[in-house]
Amino acid sequence: MEEYKQVILVRTDIKMGTGKKCAQSCHASVSTSDLVRIHNKAVWMNWKNSGQKKVVLKLNNMDQLKELVIRLDAKKILYFIVNDAGLTQLSPGTITAIGIGPVLSKEIDKITGDLKLL
Repeated sequence: MEEYKQVILVRTDIKMGTGKKCAQSCHASVSTSDLVRIHNKAVWMNWKNSGQKKVVLKLNNMDQLKELVIRLDAKKILYFIVNDAGLTQLSPGTITAIGIGPVLSKEIDKITGDLKLL
């Protein structure tokens, strides 16, 4: 059976407390999982039934995020960009994180494999 995983990327160039980073990661995870469930239920079920593997990585800045989005679009990999509501620590609309997949591990590793763990 092929391995699937979800990747969460969190921006480290903006000031967020630990709890805020966790909340933004959760938003990214749930939202991108919903997208995959709607668009490719077989992939979602495989991932869900095999432990829901996920990894949380650092994004250095918006430029890095934009470069990754271009690569994700080129490979037609589903993702979700989290825009903060601005109720606590950040201005409304601040992009904080991006959720990717679940997607085949071997495919996403080609795009995010060089990023550091959060």
